Amino acid sequence: MKKILTLFLVLSLSVTHAQKKDKSSTTYKITYLRSSNGKLVENQDPILVFCNGRETVLTSQNILAAKTPFPFEQTVVNHSNNSYRQIGQLDKSKSVSTTDSISLGKQTFEIGSETKTILGYKCRKAKTVVNSNQIELWFTEDLNVKGAPTVLGQNLGLVLEMNRNNNYIISATKIEKQKEIYKLNSLSNAKQVDLLTYRDLLWKSRFTTLKIFENETINFSEASKSNDSILRFANGTIILKKVKFPTINNGSQIFAEVSEQSNGDAYDRTGSVFVIPTDQKISFLDGLKDGAKTLPVYENGNGKQYQGVVRTQNYAPLLELMRFFTPFGIKQYNHIQLKDKTWHEIVPYRQDISELRTALSNQEVWVGTFIGNYDKGGHKVSLNITIHNEENAASKNNFLLPLFNTTNVMEMAGQEYATMFNNEKGLLVEFTLDKDLKNAKLRYITTGHGGWENGDEFVPKKNSILLDEKEVNAFIPWRQDCGSYRLFNPASGNFNNGLSSSDYSRSNWCPGTVTNPAIIELGDLKAGKHSFRIKIPQGAPEGNSFSFWNVSGVLVAD
Repeated sequence: MKKILTLFLVLSLSVTHAQKKDKSSTTYKITYLRSSNGKLVENQDPILVFCNGRETVLTSQNILAAKTPFPFEQTVVNHSNNSYRQIGQLDKSKSVSTTDSISLGKQTFEIGSETKTILGYKCRKAKTVVNSNQIELWFTEDLNVKGAPTVLGQNLGLVLEMNRNNNYIISATKIEKQKEIYKLNSLSNAKQVDLLTYRDLLWKSRFTTLKIFENETINFSEASKSNDSILRFANGTIILKKVKFPTINNGSQIFAEVSEQSNGDAYDRTGSVFVIPTDQKISFLDGLKDGAKTLPVYENGNGKQYQGVVRTQNYAPLLELMRFFTPFGIKQYNHIQLKDKTWHEIVPYRQDISELRTALSNQEVWVGTFIGNYDKGGHKVSLNITIHNEENAASKNNFLLPLFNTTNVMEMAGQEYATMFNNEKGLLVEFTLDKDLKNAKLRYITTGHGGWENGDEFVPKKNSILLDEKEVNAFIPWRQDCGSYRLFNPASGNFNNGLSSSDYSRSNWCPGTVTNPAIIELGDLKAGKHSFRIKIPQGAPEGNSFSFWNVSGVLVAD
């Protein structure tokens, strides 16, 4: 009898062990959907999680159906060694991966006694904080597997709901048994990289980067020469390159990115990134090659001639993408030491130029950068343009017409300063529309310069914009935040009042900043003749100093 009882106990334990083993090796497929503020996210790609006792795979329904645009990510969690591997498919032929064996072990949770039932399974709540976000994870241990719709909470059990800040929820909607776990085809082909490299490659693959200039010198020197790819004009103060842009979808975001360092020049200088329109008989490129005096002249009765600043019947002015200003000697003069001042090494400028899409999409254009200076060392500059495409955005800004640009980017080759605002006529440009325009806007950039302490650089002046001789906008362009950029300006002069030159407020610019365009709403415009007049009460000259205003305007419309 004793032998029979022992045999029964052994058999019972074996059966129980086998049941546990079978249960732990069962594979499940869990489908998750996202909700935001109580509503299901429309047209979403459901998250799919495959898991058993050994590993968990995170993917999505569209990935399995080969319908997901690049790039996309998938994750494999190895529960035996508490690590995970992320695989990023950057395009059809390129994939990268990284392995993390630390992060899962560092996750900490506060597990309470509260429970609720999800899809028939008893779940407990775990709480944590990630980047100031309050996260609640509801997990079950009934299925004897571990998994979650994100990397967070993979060691808790099977997470069936993830709640972030009570306004974004990922919920399991279905649990299905599977014969085997889903295997990722790209695992063997993915290039293994470190975590930071992986994140950088994945991020950059989400948009297109056009590298226009990289660490190029903009200086003032007769030794500055063009080469096969980059043209130099005005003694090296202008660099120019022909660039082919891809097709850019309606509604996409486009950014101009400039970085600058002093290579010898100690002063704050005007900089401009521009495109040369070539759709007319005469272009600014002709002036660069043959001299500023070959460009169409604008006169307003003040006795001066201004070359290439307004649109005519056979000429289009420069299309300005970005106006920026160099600080006082960043990097080159970082040896100037002040207590509690650690100077920056480089100044970055980044600006949204999406409203100019029409001039760039599927076009081959001349892109240039100018920094006015008289130093043989000058400045080091890089320029990238990034394109962040949208697939289903509404059509907008399909019309674009450059109208005026008074910035004398050929300053060092004799182009006149923009002093035309000392006359009541100001700046006048006349143009003709071939068709009606809807939702027209003027993209207007303005900065005041010169005259030392009593000049327009340091005195607020109203800009008045008149369309067909009727005022449509008037404002005082003024920057009062220049002191925020002191650490960009090591060579900025210090005065007896405790301020530095770079601290002073200015007419819409600071040393080390980009100037934002004003978008002036015009409504609908009828086909036919129109005009813009810009009026500014420009200050009078003082001795050898004088004031001037660099303004540019582009008409855009739907």
